[in-house]
Amino acid sequence: MNQPPSDTQLALKCWFLTGATASGKTKVSLQLARILDAEIISLASTAIYRGMDFGTAKPDPAEQSVVPHHLIDIVDPPESFSVSEYRDSALSKIREIQATGKQVLFVGGTALYLKALLRGLFEGPPADWGFREEIEKEIENSGAEFLHQRLAMIDPVSAHKLHENDHRRIIRALEVYKQTGKPISHWQMQFDEGRQSDQCRVFTIRHARPILHQRIEDRVESMFTSGLVDEVKGLLERWTDIGKTASQAVGYREVIEYLENKMSMEETVERVRVRTRKFARHQETWFRGMSECRMLDLESDFDPSELAQRIATVGSEVVFN
Repeated sequence: MNQPPSDTQLALKCWFLTGATASGKTKVSLQLARILDAEIISLASTAIYRGMDFGTAKPDPAEQSVVPHHLIDIVDPPESFSVSEYRDSALSKIREIQATGKQVLFVGGTALYLKALLRGLFEGPPADWGFREEIEKEIENSGAEFLHQRLAMIDPVSAHKLHENDHRRIIRALEVYKQTGKPISHWQMQFDEGRQSDQCRVFTIRHARPILHQRIEDRVESMFTSGLVDEVKGLLERWTDIGKTASQAVGYREVIEYLENKMSMEETVERVRVRTRKFARHQETWFRGMSECRMLDLESDFDPSELAQRIATVGSEVVFN
């Protein structure tokens, strides 16, 4: 009797289109889904939130009408939604879509979601918000330099992997050690190894830095002209607090501070530009570190249709063991 595929085997045979924010994934994905006869599952941690549209660059209703999309607008901003919850939801959707005879195409830039699907996941203990708030206060009072040093003392392996400015993941590593007594690197060892890029269908759009920065400039301008400030006002009027996770989305925290009169509109836009560029660099670092990712280096004037056809051709040649 044939055994059903494992969760990772199930995910490995799907198609993935990734890349940094503003790299052009959406237009390519619509063309690629048409060629593959696929439905799209979002691979973006911000797209799951209802009402957060302009700052997350989720596909608009017209784009979603072209191809069925899944795992978009599934929770309200105040709600938390863990990586493990995403993975469970995504695996369920894979089975649903494949049962109809269609292909599955994941699209988005959340590398942690990608890694969880392709390699499995160390779920770890739940978030300790009290501990996190203590750390945040220490950062405000003393600066963030101590964070990386503290991690190096208890988990030198993770400290070597994490950039000193990656506060979120450093805090999580400290939190795991506090709750389990063992470093997070110990728990994650079994998930460190991935397949080579020619053994899966993970395609990562990449641009030269000047090109990506210009695309980010255009994205940020579009966010504000489309109505990001009014969107955030509406979210705060409805929920008062949009939640710790949702407010981390690039642009939302900055606009909230603007609405609290902590900075001018000009400062707000510039802060969003800077933070988006940093976020894009962080994404690119993740993708470079994943052996599954097949890099697609593009010029500024690339043709989405041609790229989609190229991806479909190359991906169809992959043989799964």
